[in-house]
Amino acid sequence: MSAIRPAAEVTDERSPARRPGAGRAVVLLVLVALGALIPLLGPSAALHGTGEAAAPGVGGIGVLRAVVLAAVSVPLGELFVHRLARRLPGVPPERPCSWAPFVTVAGFVAALALAAVVSAGNLIPHRLGQLDVGGLYGSRDGRLALLEVNGLLLAALCSFSRRPAAQVWPLAAVVLAEALRAHPTTEQSPLLGSTLTLVHLTCATLWTGGLLHALRLLRLWHGAPAGAALLARYARVAAVLLAAITATGVCSSLRRMPSATILDQLTTTAYGRTLLAKVILVTAVALLALWARIRLGRAADPLTAYAPARAEVIALGAVVAVSGLLTALPLPIRWS
Repeated sequence: MSAIRPAAEVTDERSPARRPGAGRAVVLLVLVALGALIPLLGPSAALHGTGEAAAPGVGGIGVLRAVVLAAVSVPLGELFVHRLARRLPGVPPERPCSWAPFVTVAGFVAALALAAVVSAGNLIPHRLGQLDVGGLYGSRDGRLALLEVNGLLLAALCSFSRRPAAQVWPLAAVVLAEALRAHPTTEQSPLLGSTLTLVHLTCATLWTGGLLHALRLLRLWHGAPAGAALLARYARVAAVLLAAITATGVCSSLRRMPSATILDQLTTTAYGRTLLAKVILVTAVALLALWARIRLGRAADPLTAYAPARAEVIALGAVVAVSGLLTALPLPIRWS
């Protein structure tokens, strides 16, 4: 007997069969490309009419910073969600393929390029003779750049090993290096600023990477009860993370733009405009998160919360891209 195939599965013999994951891969590549356009095209719009001058190659540096942030967020989010799912009852044994090896390698390459910029005196190098690798050890920025390079290299090696959980330590060192780099010793109270940025970055990476991996697990488990339990547990932790992100973000903004001038600088400086765009995106992310949690609480099938949560992930990707641009733009003038 010959089995009759459903009409939906009948394909044209003359055309190759389409892989079910090919469409998602194309969509992912398109979203990554669109995210890269934010720091590439953003500087011209942010700087227009402000009278400020950006450093050379600010768009490319913004892309590299965004790649480094993504390289930290994805593996830390995977480890974070696996820890949340460890004690849930009835957890299916299936696990999606880890993206940590790919993103940490990409982050290592981006950190290496950023270190090359630092070794050339914070200018875009055009030939090898402009690089002063030995000089990296003689400056604070150079040592922090090397710390990020080594941290992402170790994280990549750990992700390929039998103990991928060990990558949490080198990734934590990268987050610490980013927090210290964002606040040079010449500014007022650099230790306070670095502490605020450290908490802000840690919470943001767990929120972004954690939601991404939670949705991958939810889709793989095909509506199993453990999926709803995992998403609910993540939602409770994410609420605390959002509160910490908001508090540290507000404090950091007030340190760089005093309350008496913040409204003016939000529209008249490149840093302020980009920060305003980030605030709008984070607000949209919070609304999407609330929508997803409401749908999760009212529906029996946890997959009903998948659509708004997926939109939340896309918006968080835009936040990462804007954050990369924010680190490359000139700091606002602190008016007295």
